[in-house]
Amino acid sequence: MGYLFPLVAVQEATDHFSESMIIGFGGFGKVYKGILKDNTKVAVKRGFHQSQQGLAEFMTEVEMLSQFRHRHLVSLIGYCNEKNEMIIIYEYMENGTLKDHLYGSDLPNLNWTQRLEICIGSAKGLHYLHTGSHKAIIHRDVKSSNILLDENLQAKVSDFGLSKIGPEIDQTHVSTAVKGSFGYLDPEYLTRQQLTDKSDVYSFGVVMFEVLCGRPVIDPSLPRESVNLVEYVMKCLMTGESEAIVDPRIAHEITPESLMKFVETAEKCLAEYGADRPTMGEVLWNLEYALKLQGKDEKTTQENEISDNQLDNSVLSTEYSMGSMADLAGVSMSKVFCQMVKSENKDSCDVC
Repeated sequence: MGYLFPLVAVQEATDHFSESMIIGFGGFGKVYKGILKDNTKVAVKRGFHQSQQGLAEFMTEVEMLSQFRHRHLVSLIGYCNEKNEMIIIYEYMENGTLKDHLYGSDLPNLNWTQRLEICIGSAKGLHYLHTGSHKAIIHRDVKSSNILLDENLQAKVSDFGLSKIGPEIDQTHVSTAVKGSFGYLDPEYLTRQQLTDKSDVYSFGVVMFEVLCGRPVIDPSLPRESVNLVEYVMKCLMTGESEAIVDPRIAHEITPESLMKFVETAEKCLAEYGADRPTMGEVLWNLEYALKLQGKDEKTTQENEISDNQLDNSVLSTEYSMGSMADLAGVSMSKVFCQMVKSENKDSCDVC
């Protein structure tokens, strides 16, 4: 279950939950920066007291984070439930949320290659959740504010309070009350209350367009026809105006081929029915390809993320054609992605 911290240690780390140490807010509670006695920086999420929903999410998150460890999932350091506290302690992510780097802050702009690599890292984390154990874990709250960035801008998926174990092998979905964030919710899940891993894929498609456009999912300050990002993007794509949706700060950087592959992939994620959406493994494949199309020689600030060794072992190996899924006849996709998960997560449980 992770390391159980005494309350006094958490209080000391956060200067007794000082307002000056607050680095974020959420439906669960406040997030503080903390410094442990060994000078390790941590993020401390303190839940609201006397909330049954908060207690359920607290228990779910601790349980989920205790089960897996992956370079693209935020790591659990410990927790504290002393005196009815609901405190979760994570590794500290120096560069905050993806959302804050896209809009609404004065943080430096992310270039297109950095944005692609952040999407790739996030997709790897979600792919591991969906395939890394005998039962899929469905995140259920994929959004740009739940993708955190470390000091090297490496992406890690966070906030597992709403996560659900996926359906049994003989079932197609989990029936459950709708939870998540407005603007990111899978319409099939919203109308039928049937949750699958493809619900995460839909939400990730929204994040992809958020990354490409550099604007909020819902922006009431815009004209009515542009308020909802997904509706606006789909209208532009139908009229052949894909270039019009691109964040002006990166428009000059993107190669047409990379843009086309990225948009095509995101659009497939937003298919009305889950059965028509790709898996996270397929999304990951296409994002790696979009990065390759952007240019192998382009400099990146995330050198440790896309290494030569990873490229050699990834589904982008040159022995496979990159044109379409049909080009991979006879190649076992499950083996390919199991190889990726194993190579990136040697400490986790065996997935193949």
